[in-house]
Amino acid sequence: MIARVPLDEGSLGGKMTAKTKFPESDWRSKYFSPDNLKKTLARVEKLKPVIPKNMNLPEAALRFILSNPTVSTTIAGMRKPEHVRQNIAVSDAGPLNADVLQALRKHRWDRTPQPWSD
Repeated sequence: MIARVPLDEGSLGGKMTAKTKFPESDWRSKYFSPDNLKKTLARVEKLKPVIPKNMNLPEAALRFILSNPTVSTTIAGMRKPEHVRQNIAVSDAGPLNADVLQALRKHRWDRTPQPWSD
């Protein structure tokens, strides 16, 4: 299985804030409408205490996905060579421990489709 969008279009990249804006021509301007951005960031904040101190948010997200034995790879967007190096290092780090996996699973979010996503 190939897992797509492991960083939730950037929300799990650790850099979005309530002031994040996308150009109108970027589809994320609709995806992260003010209401959805607020809800998304609130959920991301709840994740942070669960993540081990020696790990950042994108690494935790990628390792969470790669910890699933049915997933053979994931497709993460990368804009800089440093992102590529970081993601390769994550894939070599192995799965998360069972306690962290269990804690993260409690944060599952089944989103309701929005009118713009039809």
